[in-house]
Amino acid sequence: ILSNDEKLTMQSLNERLASYLATVRNLEMENAQLEQLIREWYQKQGPTGTRDYSQYYQKIEDLQNQLVTAAVETNKVLLDLDNTRMTAEDFRIKYETESALRQNVEADINSLRPLLDNLTLSRSDLEMQFESLKEEIINLKKNHEEEMESLQSQSSGDVNVEVNAAPGEDLLKKLNDMRQEYENIIQKNREEVERWYESKMEEVSQQVHSSGQEVESSNQQISVLRREYQGLEIELQSQIS
Repeated sequence: ILSNDEKLTMQSLNERLASYLATVRNLEMENAQLEQLIREWYQKQGPTGTRDYSQYYQKIEDLQNQLVTAAVETNKVLLDLDNTRMTAEDFRIKYETESALRQNVEADINSLRPLLDNLTLSRSDLEMQFESLKEEIINLKKNHEEEMESLQSQSSGDVNVEVNAAPGEDLLKKLNDMRQEYENIIQKNREEVERWYESKMEEVSQQVHSSGQEVESSNQQISVLRREYQGLEIELQSQIS
């Protein structure tokens, strides 16, 4: 499908070609009229002592044919020149379009690089936060165990007070219940932190993966555009030369 500019160009070329053909036909008609006038002039002169120019008729006709052929060839050369110029202009437009597209792709890649750097930094920051939370959980658990051991040692020490067996068992049960409660809280916090970290890491990984695919696609597109650009440049140089 031709664009409006290409249609107008083709229409202009067709009109010029029609004009060239009309010029050739007019030259042929004028040559025929000239030959007729020459014949009529010789017929009017009659068989007098004038010189016989019939021997030049063939030469005149050959020269006329050469003139017509030269005119046709000239018009053909002009038409070929117009076609070459139109082709060169088309290649120039394609070259400028591909060059602009390549620049846009490179600009997109440059804009994606800071995003990729930020995602990498965010991932590193999340990993550091996760490690810090793990250490905090370990410290909490360690402190809890130390407190439990301290309470147990106090409850099992020598006390100069008469107590029944039942209160001692109740104290151990309460201590065990407290330890179990602390462990449940620590386990719950650990699971929540791990889920939060895994969710964040999955989100960052998806963003990094998506950005990596976009960068790879942009690099492939740049390679294709560079090859097309080089081909167009070579073809344009061959057309100009």
